[in-house]
Amino acid sequence: MSASVLLIYTGGTIGMLADPRTGAMRPMDLAHLEEQVPELERVGVRLGATAFEQPIDSSDMRPADWVRIARIIGDRYHEFDGFVVLHGSDTMAYTASALSFLLEGLTKPVILTGSQLPIGTIRTDAKENLITAIEVAAAMDEQGRAMVPEVAVYFEYRLMRGNRTVKVHAERFEAFRSPNWPALAEAGVHLRYDRSAILPNRSGPLKVHERVDARVGVIRLFPGITAEWVRHALGTPGLSAVLLTTFGSGNGPTDPDFIGALRSARERGIHLLNVTQCVGGRVDQGRYVTSRAFVDLGVIPCADMTVEAALAKTMFLLAADPPAGAFAQRMAAPIAGELTLG
Repeated sequence: MSASVLLIYTGGTIGMLADPRTGAMRPMDLAHLEEQVPELERVGVRLGATAFEQPIDSSDMRPADWVRIARIIGDRYHEFDGFVVLHGSDTMAYTASALSFLLEGLTKPVILTGSQLPIGTIRTDAKENLITAIEVAAAMDEQGRAMVPEVAVYFEYRLMRGNRTVKVHAERFEAFRSPNWPALAEAGVHLRYDRSAILPNRSGPLKVHERVDARVGVIRLFPGITAEWVRHALGTPGLSAVLLTTFGSGNGPTDPDFIGALRSARERGIHLLNVTQCVGGRVDQGRYVTSRAFVDLGVIPCADMTVEAALAKTMFLLAADPPAGAFAQRMAAPIAGELTLG
């Protein structure tokens, strides 16, 4: 019996077709997917399909939409062996990170993919991305278990852990990288999996979390940033946590006014988190003088998490309303392979 995979179309370039009369781009009807990708008939996988009623550009993707995707997977979990989420590339890493936390106990593949060119164009990368994502979502090991029992991103011959990916190019087909974790698989003549990089198979039922707390901000540090500007941003009503995207291994200005603005926020109970701006590497808070004040303030170092993963994890944990002190502990502990313990 062939494996089964559910396609979930949320929007994005991969599902766009050009109107033959006007040339304007419009979302494709998934019912006619095989007309655009006739190769799907030879994949040997039983496909199902569902779509957002109104497909959205990924730039409009909100935390509520992450929950919506997770709920679809939960509702259809026992019907399919794997899932492929068709998604715009711009915020794909955020959605992949969020799903890795929202889908607790996941034992089946959830593969996000998209494209840089619409599926109807001659030079599109959409067909290969789609076909291989389906193959990965349907792949089983020798024991009949999912080969990739986690949330992953497939793009341009590489399968990457979803909460380790970052989009690094707006035009190249190789749009994503996984700077701090090896690829889970490489697609060439053969699909070659790196089993040592893939999360182990888990047991127990799937638990879909349906709450996130979006009262989170991101402040990107830059030379010349003023305490007044930081104080204003941190004064946003209702704010619960702020990610500081810092220099290098987690460094920032030592200006007393800047530190004072952070201290004031901490005294109001706002969680501050330290994520490096660098594409690769990790936060080593306190290593240099320029980050020792962060240690004194109780700023939470995010190790080698991407900004996307740290943001999604923060929203996920805040929704659980952890007791005082537990939030920092849970941020420092891996949930779905999103960080490497130092």
